[in-house]
Amino acid sequence: MDITSDTHSQHISRQFNQELEELKTHLMTMGGLVENQVLEAVKALLEGDSRLAEKVRDNDRQVNDMQLKIDDECTRVLARRQPAASDLRLVLAVIRATADLERIGDEASKIARNALILIENGTTVRGLVEVRHISEHVRKMLRDSLTAFARFDTELALQVVREDEAVDDEYGSAMRSLMTFMMEDNRAIGPVLSVMWILRALERVGDHADNLAEYVIYLVKGLDIRHMDPDQIDEDALKRRG
Repeated sequence: MDITSDTHSQHISRQFNQELEELKTHLMTMGGLVENQVLEAVKALLEGDSRLAEKVRDNDRQVNDMQLKIDDECTRVLARRQPAASDLRLVLAVIRATADLERIGDEASKIARNALILIENGTTVRGLVEVRHISEHVRKMLRDSLTAFARFDTELALQVVREDEAVDDEYGSAMRSLMTFMMEDNRAIGPVLSVMWILRALERVGDHADNLAEYVIYLVKGLDIRHMDPDQIDEDALKRRG
């Protein structure tokens, strides 16, 4: 069964419909929180703001608490409503999505911790241009994947999935450049390693955004594309499926 934005307004039980809408709303709230965590972690690094970095690091518990709350809500819906078909896919997609959002929160915390190391050392480091660029790219992927989830938009979700390869290429290029720089200047090894950990965390944010987009396609079309080549996915066939 294909899902449209109106599908979950057709239940006999208004309470059931409300519970499903609340799951989506809470997921979007968690998504907004982790997106802001990534934004502020990178901002703290680029602006040398240790207080902001500490705030991001300490806010990780809030993200964890939101995941536990949403998981509990999903468990109650499964136990009381025993959903089937598209409703079951929605609940399962929310459970999977919250796990990825929690991991994005973890990556933001890693960025903040490494930013604190660099700020405290007070050294000028290479790679910040690449950090800025990749962070903008993966935050757009995250934002688009959340929008696709909210709108049940498989076309936008597929765009996100296809963007992940571009992020991987940018990450690989940045890492090769930093490796070359370290070999030329041994004194830069410590700071550059911190930047490399930050770039790795950002690349992982892109991977999790990609996962979120894949869940949207599963939710709307019932199609699991996790092990499929994005370039081999037929958009027209995807539109017809359901």
